[in-house]
Amino acid sequence: MSSEKVIRVLLAKPGLDGHDRGAKVVARALREAGMEVIYTGLHQTPEQIVEAAIQEDVDVVGLSILSGAHMALVPRVIELLKKEGADDLLVTVGGIIPEDDIPKLEAIGVKGVFGPGTSTVDIVKFIRENVSQRN
Repeated sequence: MSSEKVIRVLLAKPGLDGHDRGAKVVARALREAGMEVIYTGLHQTPEQIVEAAIQEDVDVVGLSILSGAHMALVPRVIELLKKEGADDLLVTVGGIIPEDDIPKLEAIGVKGVFGPGTSTVDIVKFIRENVSQRN
């Protein structure tokens, strides 16, 4: 029996984006890699996402955004995490993110940005490496 802590990941679709196939593919890959995944579903507000992250005691908050609203939604999630004292969580963003916006997201605390075509193996590796650095 392993004493290694299971990584807990909250995957969320903030805003009005109605496409969640990519989030479901990532969720499945993370589960197959032994992580516990909580998927909040479509149309979540930043407040709902942060509340779920705290209630579920997760290590990672993964936001999937295809709508182009990432520069409004992600900063709000980060702001609320800080307000709740949960700014030590690993925050990642996946979806359609213009290259020019990646440094802006990283500057506010996003640790990983994964665009279309990113291998799920790379996402799993990134999460494992970065969660282990937090603990």
